[in-house]
Amino acid sequence: MAKQTKAQKARTGVSQDLLPFSDAIKLAKENAKAKFDESLEISVNLGVDPRHADQQVRGVVNLPSGTGRDVRVAVFAKDAKAAEATAAGAEHVGAEDLYEKIAGGFMEFDRVIASPDMMALVGRLGKVLGPRGLMPNPKVGTVTPNVAQAVKDAKGGAVEFRVEKAGIVHAGIGKVSFTQDALEANVKAIVDALVRSKPSGAKGTYVKRISLSSTMGPGFKVDPSSLGA
Repeated sequence: MAKQTKAQKARTGVSQDLLPFSDAIKLAKENAKAKFDESLEISVNLGVDPRHADQQVRGVVNLPSGTGRDVRVAVFAKDAKAAEATAAGAEHVGAEDLYEKIAGGFMEFDRVIASPDMMALVGRLGKVLGPRGLMPNPKVGTVTPNVAQAVKDAKGGAVEFRVEKAGIVHAGIGKVSFTQDALEANVKAIVDALVRSKPSGAKGTYVKRISLSSTMGPGFKVDPSSLGA
């Protein structure tokens, strides 16, 4: 039998059993042993095949307890809209000048927002922003005439989700330093958002598996029924 590492021996409550989501959160917090404030991460296996257009799952959810992350925002806007974005706290605001910076390799941002009139320009950055999941999209509120509100949402706890090829959604939903209640509220919010986003083409069991873990810790299996899923 292989010897356990010190980290494995130090883990508590690790089990293959399905757990109520509140217990899984508690154990993920207890097993976060890193010297930094680890994120709590959720992984949800959905009964969809993303290769089909009618089985895509994508959206945005405002986490009630925030994410604990300092989200850096870049906004494509001009004139009054640009001033509104700056006032709302966006780190990088511009039009052609911002385009040139990003085309030249500048990537010091986590979210890109654009006013609708800027999309012809932003679209030329598709090969740069698309693979990183940063391309603005009206479906998740990042192409909008209300750029100020979009900036506030991004910094206040808005999380985008998108199903991957294997039918899995991954998302960071807070920090392990958050209170139990705060993390429970965030987990409920994202699972509820996924359920509301069930595509028309999904057949059979929609939410198949849920697991929670800290950045460096073990995963804990969640009973979907404990979240009404």
